Amino acid sequence: MEDKKADLAGPGIGDYAELEKILPNDYSSLLSPKETQLATYAVKDYIEENLCKELNLIRVTVPLIVDVGSGVNDYLDRDGSRTPIQFHISNDYDKNPVDAQVVQAATKWKRVALKQFGMKTGEGLITDMRAVRKDYFLDHDHSAYVDQWDWELAITEDQRNLQVLTDVVEKIWKVLRGAEIHVQELYPQLKTDKYPDLPDKLTFIHAEDILDRYPDLPRKQRETELVKELSAVFIYGIGWTLKDGYPHEMRAADYDDWVTETTSIDGRPMHGLNGDILVWNPVTKRRHELTSMGVRVNAKTLKEQLEITGQLDFLKMPYHQAVLNNTIPLSIGGGIGQSRTFMLLLKKAHLGEVTATVWPKILKDMCRKKNIHVID
Repeated sequence: MEDKKADLAGPGIGDYAELEKILPNDYSSLLSPKETQLATYAVKDYIEENLCKELNLIRVTVPLIVDVGSGVNDYLDRDGSRTPIQFHISNDYDKNPVDAQVVQAATKWKRVALKQFGMKTGEGLITDMRAVRKDYFLDHDHSAYVDQWDWELAITEDQRNLQVLTDVVEKIWKVLRGAEIHVQELYPQLKTDKYPDLPDKLTFIHAEDILDRYPDLPRKQRETELVKELSAVFIYGIGWTLKDGYPHEMRAADYDDWVTETTSIDGRPMHGLNGDILVWNPVTKRRHELTSMGVRVNAKTLKEQLEITGQLDFLKMPYHQAVLNNTIPLSIGGGIGQSRTFMLLLKKAHLGEVTATVWPKILKDMCRKKNIHVID
C-alpha cells in the first residue's frame, strides 16, 4: 500500500529519468512560436467571455499576495507538503509591518470576494489568477508558476447538491469544447487524425467506483486507465477516505466539501460535492487534469472536515470564522488551469511551450533533444 500513500499528496512524476521516457520522441509542434501566442490569447479570450455568459460571472481583480493572518491562502493538500512562500514587509520602520504570503490559489479569497463585490445568489466572479507553488516537481505539465481562471458563484443551501455541481461542470465542459472548435477554425492544422478532439460529453464517475474498478492501483494509475478508456471524465468525491483506507487524493479541509453524503444515480451511498475534470492527452499519452471544483463547505462540514484532518485550530482565523458565522455567501467554485488548457487545445507536449517561467537546465536540455521548444 506504500505506493498508494506516496501517490496522495499532489501530482507530478518524480524524477527526470522517468520524464525522459514519458516525453514523446516523434513530436513536432503544429504551430509556430508566433502562432502559438496568437492562438493562446484566442483561447483565453473565448473561455473568459463564455464562462462569464454560462455561469453569470464578472471579471474581478485578484491578489498575488495575502496577509498570513487572514487564513485565505490555499494549502492545496492537508498534509502540509506544499507550503506557500512567506515574507515580512517591514512597513513604517517595522512599526506597522505585514507578514504576507504569495497565493497558491485564490480558492478561499474568492468566497470572501463574493461578499466584498456584493454578489447575490446566482451571481459570481472570475479572476485571472497568478500564483507560485514552489514545492511542485517541475515536469511536462507542472510549473512553479500557476495561472488559473479561478471562479466562484453564490448559491443557496438548497443548491448544495450533486445535481447543481453536475450542471455547472457540464456548462464548463461546453465552454472548453467550444474553445477547441474555435481555435481549430482559426488554425485548421490543429485538427488532425493524429490527435483526436475532445468528446462532446463528459463521463461522470464517483471516486468510490474508480477504486472498485482498479482496487490495487494508486490514484494516478487509476486515473490513467480510466481516461484511456473514457477519454474525458469528471470524478466526484475527491478527499473522502475510501474503503482501502486512503482518499482518492488529498484535498484541503476548508474549501471543497468532500464529506457530505450523496447518492449515485443508481441509489448507492457516496460522498463528496466536489471533483476534477481529467482527459486523455493524445500528445503526451497521459492523464491530463484541467480543473478542480466543488461546492464549498458550510459551517457544519467545515468543522467535520477540520476535525477529520486534525486542523481545528484553523477555526480561529478570520476566513473560517466567516464560514462558521455565515457572514460570507455559500458558494460553488473552482480553478481551471490556463496553461494546462492551452497545452491541451494547441496540441503541445510541454507546458513551457505556452507559458514563460523557470525550468531547470536538465529539463530544457531534455526538451531540446526531443524537438520541444520551451519559452525561456
